[in-house]
Amino acid sequence: MKFITTAAVGALFAGSAYAGGVTPAPVEPMVMTPAPVVMSNDWTGGYAGLSLGYGGVNVDGDVFADLDDDDDDDDEDDLINFDIDGDGVIGGAFAGYQYDFGNFVLGGELDLNAANLDFDDDDFFGDDLNVDFDDDGDTDDGGASFDQIHRLKLRAGYDAGNTLIYGVVGAAYAEAEIFDEDYSDTGYVLGAGVDYKVAPNVTVGGEVLYHEWNDFDDTGADFDATTVQARVAYQF
Repeated sequence: MKFITTAAVGALFAGSAYAGGVTPAPVEPMVMTPAPVVMSNDWTGGYAGLSLGYGGVNVDGDVFADLDDDDDDDDEDDLINFDIDGDGVIGGAFAGYQYDFGNFVLGGELDLNAANLDFDDDDFFGDDLNVDFDDDGDTDDGGASFDQIHRLKLRAGYDAGNTLIYGVVGAAYAEAEIFDEDYSDTGYVLGAGVDYKVAPNVTVGGEVLYHEWNDFDDTGADFDATTVQARVAYQF
């Protein structure tokens, strides 16, 4: 009996060896989980981007002009007082550099904008007002518009992680066409904005800025403009 049992066990192992040996337990495949994208909360570095928005502009003041008026018999210029509004599209490109001190971010930015902030001709020339600004005596009804607004800004803000809330103060240069004549002047700008990181190097945001030019290019008129612009930028 002992011989039979030993022979049976030997036959069993021989059969297993003939079939390829003992089959190992299956191993679960290792699943590699991609590392999450970590947003950088550091706002230090240079950046550049594009902006587009809307602007409203106002002009008020007193100017002397020769009025073509049947009731005006003298040859002296007349004093015109006006307060006129306009609006339109503004957009451009910007670039800057800022440094993150922790909770406080400080930087500078230059932005260049083309604009189409038009005043309605009817605002300048009412039904009973016909203004002659030309030396040759022809009536000029070309109206007025702001064609360019460029700004050099100091930005100071609060680092709220992926959000940067900041204030703006700086200089604003503008070019305008008034009754077919070109004018330009430098004033000041102030306002506020916000940037939000949608990717480690990409931000979206917006700015609301107020500009003012007193005695614009010695015309005797004061101009101010308020702009609202959406922005997208790449941080280097």
